[in-house]
Amino acid sequence: MRPRKHSRLNSRASYQRPSVSGNSDATITASSVRRHRPDYILAILTLVLAVIGLIVIYSISPALAAMGHVSGSYYVEKQLLAIALAVIAFVAASKIPLTTWRRYAKPLLILAALATMVALVLPVNPNYPAHRWVRLGSLSFQSVELLKFALLVWLASLLAKNSANGKIANFAATFKPLIIVLIVVGVVIVGLQSDLGSAGVILMMMAALAFISGVPFKKIIIFGCVILLLGLMAVAISPYRRARLDTFFNPTQSCQTAKGYQACQALISVGSGGFIGQGLGRGVQAYGYLPEASNDSIFAIYAEKFGFVGCVILLLLFIALFARIKLIAERAPDDFSRLIVFGAFTWLAVESLINIGGMVGLLPLKGITLPFISYGGTSMIFSAGAVGLVFQVSRYTSFGSPRVRAGTKEIKDGDYPSRRRLGRTYYAATSDRG
Repeated sequence: MRPRKHSRLNSRASYQRPSVSGNSDATITASSVRRHRPDYILAILTLVLAVIGLIVIYSISPALAAMGHVSGSYYVEKQLLAIALAVIAFVAASKIPLTTWRRYAKPLLILAALATMVALVLPVNPNYPAHRWVRLGSLSFQSVELLKFALLVWLASLLAKNSANGKIANFAATFKPLIIVLIVVGVVIVGLQSDLGSAGVILMMMAALAFISGVPFKKIIIFGCVILLLGLMAVAISPYRRARLDTFFNPTQSCQTAKGYQACQALISVGSGGFIGQGLGRGVQAYGYLPEASNDSIFAIYAEKFGFVGCVILLLLFIALFARIKLIAERAPDDFSRLIVFGAFTWLAVESLINIGGMVGLLPLKGITLPFISYGGTSMIFSAGAVGLVFQVSRYTSFGSPRVRAGTKEIKDGDYPSRRRLGRTYYAATSDRG
């Protein structure tokens, strides 16, 4: 594969020639492109969502405190600590160079795997019997969130390298490591940790990055069919998963049984909010009526407080956040950066879709938090870290509209979002035109 040519972006925005790595992929790294002001709107939107989540937790903290027999400020203080740690994670992810993240992608994945193994052998909380948490005294975190972040970096590194080396369709280089990851996710996350929701997020992220990087579509379909079959088998052999699926298909009948209780209470909570909501100081669903009111069911609680208008505003904020991430992905300076951004987009978008869809009855309920809104530190911290990586990429995006070439066919402005394969960057394309 011939090396990519590089030139000036314009007469005032030049950049240095990138060094070629040991993997012989001549992609443009973030450090080789002229640095500019990052996308502060991305950071502002993330912070606004976190503040909204804090407000909701504050409004239901008396109910949570009464149910948990703790002080009235306990949950608010814990959420404030989670936001503070999330800010640190965001800054760290945005400051550590992407070349460093790429260099240590495999050790990071090994660390996440070890944390997952540790969670399997540690004692469990009787209220949450699944082996999903690593507990260190009063502190705890979900190992699967670290695994999502590590997989994001590792997948982007692997697929970018294979794409640059022309090995994206090679079995040993691409499909073998992906199959190993799929087996581990299936056995550990789905089988041992009983976390089908998180496994679904990971699988969607892998599928999206494989599709974007140019893995043959037929092979993606084959793997998808196999995974779907295995997923149906996982549901069939698990009584509580069958109960959730039955609740989804028969909501009116399931409301009269314990298995449909959460889904029905979620719909009641959403409907009781009306057009403008009951207000912060009102509402009763958090007082033991709606299970997991501060975590999985937070959107239903939000709807009860702020109503239809508030839900529309929240959805518009999420859409704006994802639109900023998508724009950064389209203008990313190299393949690795582009895959990082697309992976973060898929991760956060799928989690939001699963959580909100489950609360309004469009999808079966899964134990997935709503990014930046739900109570808890682990999801908040690693989601902020993913956005921090996107924020770093935004420092090196192209100033003009993205233009790439595929052979002799030029992809003009506005056509890039529909393009599947990783393309040559705007900088490389402009050099070809002289």
